[in-house]
Amino acid sequence: MKTIRDFDLKNKKVIIRVDFNVPIKDGKITDDNRIRESLETINYALDKGAKVILLSHLGRVKTEEDKIKNNLYPVSIRLSELINKEVKFINETRGKELEETINNLKTSEILLIQNTRYEDLDGKKESGNDPELGKYWASLGDIFINDAFGTSHRAHASNVGIASILPSGIGFLIEKELKMFNQVLENPKRPFTVILGGAKVADKIGVIENIAPLADYILIGGGMAYTFLKSQGINIGKSLLDEENLDFCKTMLEKYKDKIILPIDSVNSESIEGTGRTCFINEIKDNEMGLDIGYNTVKLFKTYLENSKTVIWNGPVGLFENPEFAKGTIGLCEILKEIDAVKIIGGGDTGSAIINLGFKDAMTHISTGGGASLELLEGKKLPGIEVIKDK
Repeated sequence: MKTIRDFDLKNKKVIIRVDFNVPIKDGKITDDNRIRESLETINYALDKGAKVILLSHLGRVKTEEDKIKNNLYPVSIRLSELINKEVKFINETRGKELEETINNLKTSEILLIQNTRYEDLDGKKESGNDPELGKYWASLGDIFINDAFGTSHRAHASNVGIASILPSGIGFLIEKELKMFNQVLENPKRPFTVILGGAKVADKIGVIENIAPLADYILIGGGMAYTFLKSQGINIGKSLLDEENLDFCKTMLEKYKDKIILPIDSVNSESIEGTGRTCFINEIKDNEMGLDIGYNTVKLFKTYLENSKTVIWNGPVGLFENPEFAKGTIGLCEILKEIDAVKIIGGGDTGSAIINLGFKDAMTHISTGGGASLELLEGKKLPGIEVIKDK
């Protein structure tokens, strides 16, 4: 598969699909990690004399109000600060002003186009991979580089649409993401332990089915753990229950009884704003919901993690947004910080938790794509990457 290194970029109009889907509150970016992760590819293109055109989405755009909320202008300001260079910004996704600005770009200049999902207001043209829109955007450039791992599991006009037309390759971020996940999924150093959390079993069925034969151990926490526990006849009170997948949990526990490790204690409360009460897993009261793994479960999980040589973690093991229910997630972070292993974090909420809790530097790799990393773990192909691989 071609990468950005395989192209002569000098004086070429290079469209780079980046993932600037960052949290913005009151016009201020609260986490610029995804912008920083794109800098290597952007700076490489600028250093090679390209005329750089950036495309990104931001949030979902279903109403005119969403356009105001999900305007990429603050991102252009932050990117300019990070690369110490003016970033031109066009407040539209097509039209004469955009075309003229691109045609007037000089070598090593950079332009950010407005949120690609503005095009979703008129019939979901971006997220529905409208052929006419993909063709239009492709007409603006000479070369296309996809470096938005976080949207590579979606076939959009701004990735698959453009890549179907222009000479295309991947950027350094996608290259790094694929290298990390392929290395682990094809030939992991052992013992290979997977931590799975999050709310619903349904969201992780594909991962469990694909990775259980490969992993040595699967440690299960988060809301999904309570469905597994319920399948064993344990009273879970008002805890999250994915009733449709009780039989799946029971089957997996029978098939992989020596691999799947469940919590032995739980931090519970009558509400998500309440204070936590820790008890053994068979002592949850009818009016309580389990919101975190307990101290003894952290100790149990440690016995598997401390000898592991490869760890993948997808999904927080508790409601970490509330400090009362963050101790399990923090405890696992502290264990991982101390072990000598390849430690890959599957993006999304897990990545946010680890970064916000201050453990980013303790991990080998934190993915920039929650959904994309999940689909890789499920063994699925990513359309935004396959279109380039197939060319």
